Amino acid sequence: MLPSNVNLSGKTVLVTGAAGFIGSNLVKRLFSDYSDIRVIGIDNITPYYDVNIKHERLKQIEALGRNWTFVEASIADKNAVDSLFSSHHIAVVVNLAAQAGVRYSITHPDAYIQSNLIGFYNLLEACRHHEVEHLVYASSSSVYGSNKKVPYSTDDKVDNPVSLYAATKKSNELMAHAYSKLYNIPSTGLRFFTVYGPAGRPDMAYFGFTDKLVKGDTIKIFNYGHCQRDFTYIDDIVEGIVRVMKHAPEKRNGDDGLPIPPYKVYNIGNSHPESLLEFVSILQEELVRAGVLPADYDFEAHRQLVPMQPGDVPVTYADTTPLEQDFGYKPSTPLRQGLRTFAEWYRKYYAK
Repeated sequence: MLPSNVNLSGKTVLVTGAAGFIGSNLVKRLFSDYSDIRVIGIDNITPYYDVNIKHERLKQIEALGRNWTFVEASIADKNAVDSLFSSHHIAVVVNLAAQAGVRYSITHPDAYIQSNLIGFYNLLEACRHHEVEHLVYASSSSVYGSNKKVPYSTDDKVDNPVSLYAATKKSNELMAHAYSKLYNIPSTGLRFFTVYGPAGRPDMAYFGFTDKLVKGDTIKIFNYGHCQRDFTYIDDIVEGIVRVMKHAPEKRNGDDGLPIPPYKVYNIGNSHPESLLEFVSILQEELVRAGVLPADYDFEAHRQLVPMQPGDVPVTYADTTPLEQDFGYKPSTPLRQGLRTFAEWYRKYYAK
């Protein structure tokens, strides 16, 4: 296991995408773990999905009454990013701001270029000019494209993205590597695998399916239900991020006297792919159990098996061996347990 070389106690951490699903959960976890940490959040609260959920997440953070500063702005706004770094001594940056979603990238490509490329470039430039101890950033399992070899390993070639979203995430890894090499910025990319949980993203299947079933609409199950996804519970993702934050890749020089890039990439996934049909079956059972849907709900009448969509891949499956070796950690929340927590949250949230 790698020793911790970044002490977060008493430090200032910048979390981008702080009103987002992963970002807000990370902020709450940092305040839970450290009594003297300062967290700055930035988020432009786009209407990509229901902004009420984003405001609810922020309200929960504010209710903690901790050393918390929130800035509503886009990381694509260079002046806003530069101002943050000039005004605060930021020790660690966790970039979770991104335009997410594979299908949305086909219809709204501009959003991905602005946030995922220009926004990330602005952060890299800020890290270059204001020395930070560690830059941690979200990549995605989407970078693996339609690779046939499973489980997906960070040693695999990932040069053939099948969506613009995936291409921007691979670009982030390349940009981070270049800045690590040129400016000795310690950076770690995390390839997340299908993150889910309570107060999550309404555009994700588990949430969107629930909304549709509650309204009596029909859900579409792509690739006739034969897709497999490595569903990873939000708490497992956050645990992985926190562990990684505390160990920055070591700075050292090569034989040529130039920096060996202090750069790493890890998968964070459950390493247990589930078929969409099994996933839908468990979701249905947990929605009934939580009282979101009645026990006699006719699920068969509300689901439709359809072909694969552009940009989709048949399977995602994480090899987390390096994460286990370096941090002694492996995500492990069973899908049923995670969906049960989501179903219970959904009933309470929408019953308000």
